[in-house]
Amino acid sequence: GGGGISCVLQDGEVFEKAGVNVSVVFGLLSEEAARQMRSRGKSLKAKDGKLPFCAMGVSSVIHPKNPHVPTMHFNYRYFEIEEADGTKQWWFGGGTDLTPTYLNEEDAIHFHKTLKEACDKHDLKLYPKYKKWCDDYFYIKHRGERRGIGGIFFDDVDSPSKEEVFQFVKSCAKAVVPCYIPIVKRHCHDSFTPEEKLWQQLRRGRYVEFNLVYDRGTKFGLLTPGSRIESILMSLPLTARWEYMHTPPESSKEAEILEVLRNPKDWVH
Repeated sequence: GGGGISCVLQDGEVFEKAGVNVSVVFGLLSEEAARQMRSRGKSLKAKDGKLPFCAMGVSSVIHPKNPHVPTMHFNYRYFEIEEADGTKQWWFGGGTDLTPTYLNEEDAIHFHKTLKEACDKHDLKLYPKYKKWCDDYFYIKHRGERRGIGGIFFDDVDSPSKEEVFQFVKSCAKAVVPCYIPIVKRHCHDSFTPEEKLWQQLRRGRYVEFNLVYDRGTKFGLLTPGSRIESILMSLPLTARWEYMHTPPESSKEAEILEVLRNPKDWVH
């Protein structure tokens, strides 16, 4: 039950494809989804094999037209499950991350510093912990590289209290516009070559690979009976490309971003 709203912009002047999903859904957890959660350490006691749940969240993926403007994704969500004895388990999850086609250190530092400031309001330990989690989560194992230059990511957060975690998640969500929009404004009118556009298409191919093979949210959506497939796959770019055995030249701008994707950097110290 429940539902949501999906808003998608395609073929815009600045954004080739950009979407925002807001959803509030409830029902019974599929066995496969419950298995996934148990594999993360959740002890879920079903009643007659049934686990009622409710989930709500806001997510966005923005794929800009210009290769010098990075792709950005954020998602913040709340999940609640009612067990056989009537007790409820709840947790928050989410994050914000940046996927540039070309590395711009000034942009990377601005993005990470803004997220760090949002985390630091609540606990100085959160940013380093969730930055590492982000680098580990957005890892394309079969390529040996990250999807982008990271940001923050967390899941299953259920302490110290519901209100305190909610305030933290709100701070993270409020940081999305200031961490990203200045970067868009700085580069949306940059000139670019056909070769740079081609590299953007190849990097988008990697984005698709991560989302379809590894992303937990995509998997959960596809396993949820009656889910809206168009909304789940909103995160995919309008265009992408896969070339056989493509390797950028050494010491090129393309090789520079690959180095950072293979060996994540500390951007704020």
